Amino acid sequence: MNAVSPSHQPLAERLRPKTLAEVIGQQHLLGEGMPLRIAFESGQPHSCILWGPPGVGKTTIARLMADAFDAQFITISATLGGVKDIREAVEQAQVALGQGGGGQGRRTIVFVDEVHRFNKSQQDAFLPHVESGLFTFIGATTENPSFEVNSALLSRAAVYVLQPLSAEDLEKIVAKALSIGAVPTIEKIAIDRLVAYADGDARRLLNTLETLAVAAKQEKRIEVTDVWLLKVLGERMRRYDKGGEQFYDTISALHKSVRGSDPDASLYWFMRMLDGGAEPLYLARRIIRMAWEDIGLADPRAMQIANDAALTFERLGSPEGELALAQAVIYLAVAAKSNAGYMAYNQAKAFVAQDKSRA
Repeated sequence: MNAVSPSHQPLAERLRPKTLAEVIGQQHLLGEGMPLRIAFESGQPHSCILWGPPGVGKTTIARLMADAFDAQFITISATLGGVKDIREAVEQAQVALGQGGGGQGRRTIVFVDEVHRFNKSQQDAFLPHVESGLFTFIGATTENPSFEVNSALLSRAAVYVLQPLSAEDLEKIVAKALSIGAVPTIEKIAIDRLVAYADGDARRLLNTLETLAVAAKQEKRIEVTDVWLLKVLGERMRRYDKGGEQFYDTISALHKSVRGSDPDASLYWFMRMLDGGAEPLYLARRIIRMAWEDIGLADPRAMQIANDAALTFERLGSPEGELALAQAVIYLAVAAKSNAGYMAYNQAKAFVAQDKSRA
């Protein structure tokens, strides 16, 4: 099969770093003397979980690790895959390692994208092979692994937290795209708007640049101005699409802000959800859930306030009822936190399910 010409590859693929030195951002992990840089230089790959928002380099780092150790790289999407894909990865790793003859003693890295979408039994399927050293496991997740990854798997993998790219990082990516002629000249104010729109997500930035490049070519434009950018993108300047990946990233950010006791960030993400078209009753249900799971017995009044806010919205509707929801969000953010009841409930549920001593 012929290789795809670079000019026909997506911009994100054309600009994907080929070496560690080309990676933009994540210097708290990849800079000299930093944890992931040490891991790359150690000569021995280890299982890890890369936790961070979309478009910050999780897949790129995993690929670079495979290149650094000359390892076979197998990708599994937890969104689409299952135990069958895990079995196939095991077989490929055995062949590469030479189990059964014919292999070359080559390492394998199994990269699981969105690992939090695998259920417990699917995650457990990796354990014996990680323990035996058949392959190195790298999981990527946008969710807190302490809550979404099995403790058994978590105990066998280092967790690295990736951060959203800074405005400076994103500007470097725009400059790189311009340097290879992938996009026409861009007005400075338009670059600033693109960087703000990307919101720390390199993939989102590159996909948007590609959209602009195609539109500019069709219209024979030699410069992307701010006015034209807004005309082309229009409603796409929304941060997320209702029900899509960005939607769940944003509701996750709201949860994390409340859990982190940050009222300003909590209110910001709540308003971002409303501005993006989220159904207020959906948000009301999520607020009630946060009250029970994250505040719990530390402040029982939080549960009543969350329920009252939902009832207020049902009676008043928009926009007046949204104020009640916003005030509930602020209250939850500043309230004392305890997930003891939530954790105890889940532990008791799991114990009863596993208890074989009952008649």
